[in-house]
Amino acid sequence: MSRHATYCAPGVGRAEDRTPRWEVADIVRLYGDAYRAAHSVLLAYHKVMHDLVVCRTAQLGGHTEQCPSCGFERYAYNSCRNRHCPTCQTWTKVQWVEDRKAELLPVPYFHVVFTLPHALNPLILANQRRPLRHLFSAASQTLVQFGHHNLGGQIGCTMVLHTWDQTLGAHSHVHCVIAAGVLAADGEHWIDANPRFLFPVRALSTVFRGKFLDARAQGGPFKALSCPEEPTDRAATQDITPLLDQLYAQEWVVYAKAPFAGPEQVLDYVGRYTHRVAIANHRLLEVCDGRVRFAYRNRRQGNRVQTMTLTADECIRRFL
Repeated sequence: MSRHATYCAPGVGRAEDRTPRWEVADIVRLYGDAYRAAHSVLLAYHKVMHDLVVCRTAQLGGHTEQCPSCGFERYAYNSCRNRHCPTCQTWTKVQWVEDRKAELLPVPYFHVVFTLPHALNPLILANQRRPLRHLFSAASQTLVQFGHHNLGGQIGCTMVLHTWDQTLGAHSHVHCVIAAGVLAADGEHWIDANPRFLFPVRALSTVFRGKFLDARAQGGPFKALSCPEEPTDRAATQDITPLLDQLYAQEWVVYAKAPFAGPEQVLDYVGRYTHRVAIANHRLLEVCDGRVRFAYRNRRQGNRVQTMTLTADECIRRFL
């Protein structure tokens, strides 16, 4: 094993005291083979499942960590560093958040969220890259338009994609951390916005909906699916007119609010999703008898913490 330097950390509890009882890797280790046997799994998903199982095991080798102050040594297996692994890339995430905080301007900020209707979920699950690219494009174009028309300059923001909810269900939305103001056309001075109000939400929703659906319509027919059983399912090309009519008729959800604790709070929140996905190990409560029980926050009931039980097969499907 190679040797790494590490340092004493007085007052910090032992790692084993903070280790969750269950990990996502346990679900894959116990039920992954049965899932592969019953379902068609893409090669990329095979790699993720493999990496989760071998993470921090002898298969990846290990290293010795030694404190240069007291000489204490401990032995640790190497991590897989897969961005889908709940136990990896903590430092990378922290570094990303710190880099974004260093970019913050000395002005108020807003947290804006653009959400796609769930009627689009089958399309997104089957054709991820294209519709999600449209989500970013429609949201950014909407913000740029409002920045020019309402504030008279160039707006700037950080955008982070989030594609699932607390129960691992499909829920595609993009978080935007936006400075309350714009850079003037001359590029020389800053134009402040109202620190309590950025843009009217209903107008944002209408323009966002139009830009997304216009882009979809101009792209010609696309695959409209009933909810696919597998992320890899595909259906024959169908007429998109009924779906477009349905989506134009409903009001899309856009959230815009000044964060109570400042932009740093929002960056800490969205930073959780930049280098880790789906579910954290500490939310897993029980994995046994082919079922997985986990905790989640119910947004519709005041963020109450509740529990959900899924079959291991369904849990792996949602995770993938």
